[in-house]
Amino acid sequence: MALQRVTMRQVAAQAGVAPMTVSYTYTRPERVAPDTRARVLAAAQHLGYAGPDPVARSLRSGATGNLGVVLGEHLSYAFEDPQAARFLAGVSSVCVEKQLGLVLIPSTGAADDVDRVREAAVDGFVLWTTDVSDPVLAAVARTGRPAAIQGGPSAPGVSVVSPDDRSAARAIASHMLAEATSPLILSFPLDRERSAGIWLGPDTSVGFPITRARLEGYRDAIGESGRAWSDTPVAVVGRNTRDDGRGAIRDALVRARPDVVIAMSDQLAAGAIDILGSSAAVSGWDDSDLAQTLGFSSVSQSLYDQGVTCARIASGSASPESPAWSLTLR
Repeated sequence: MALQRVTMRQVAAQAGVAPMTVSYTYTRPERVAPDTRARVLAAAQHLGYAGPDPVARSLRSGATGNLGVVLGEHLSYAFEDPQAARFLAGVSSVCVEKQLGLVLIPSTGAADDVDRVREAAVDGFVLWTTDVSDPVLAAVARTGRPAAIQGGPSAPGVSVVSPDDRSAARAIASHMLAEATSPLILSFPLDRERSAGIWLGPDTSVGFPITRARLEGYRDAIGESGRAWSDTPVAVVGRNTRDDGRGAIRDALVRARPDVVIAMSDQLAAGAIDILGSSAAVSGWDDSDLAQTLGFSSVSQSLYDQGVTCARIASGSASPESPAWSLTLR
């Protein structure tokens, strides 16, 4: 038999006060005299009243006190990928500061992704980079709530927080290509199907903005070095993991042994070093602990700071800004 929920009116009757006084006891206690507040709380305890329904309260106020983080990955990615974890740490710091809840909303291409976003009880959205064709991006925009995305793509009402990845990619590649005779680029996925493989000079017009910008920067550096993009091997992984980096290098070795590997992340760069050892110069991206420990060059950027900026935009307290980047050469 289901238990009957005790109402605010019943507590008010038990305490001999108006229902509004019971409401203020929980939501604005400074407006209730101490002895009255004590009487209301005693009546609530006697009746088993747990307090106002948070869902009903949010409907009345129009606010939930939560930020939603939409991940274009499986939920475990937020805890397994070091840079995703740094980004979420930045988001979390703003939630702590502003006393907001944090709701993780996975988006993995399932049919109910859009419904999950539309029904989320949050006041604003932070999105991890996704593809231009992802319907979740449009779903977030349609909610009309404040939203920010790390890396893009753009959508009406959704602020983009991203460094100049094309310039950074051009800079790190130019450095690495100076002594290269057989360079290889180790790339993030080119499409939402996450097809892995090796291509010569692939089309850079891909849906993921970060991947596109970095490929464009690498292509710029390749041309400036006197090489042809159409002759440049690009090994594409399905996931940004160290293990995927190892697999891509093994596949590349069937064709030729690279003496320089330019990777889109430190995780992929570490995978390349696992296979090639000291026989190739390797660069990464993010200048993480891996880059420092293994001693390879990397693009330095703060995903923690980008998480902070995205969360401040989603909570209505900041405007977009272009994050800084720099090269750490080792």
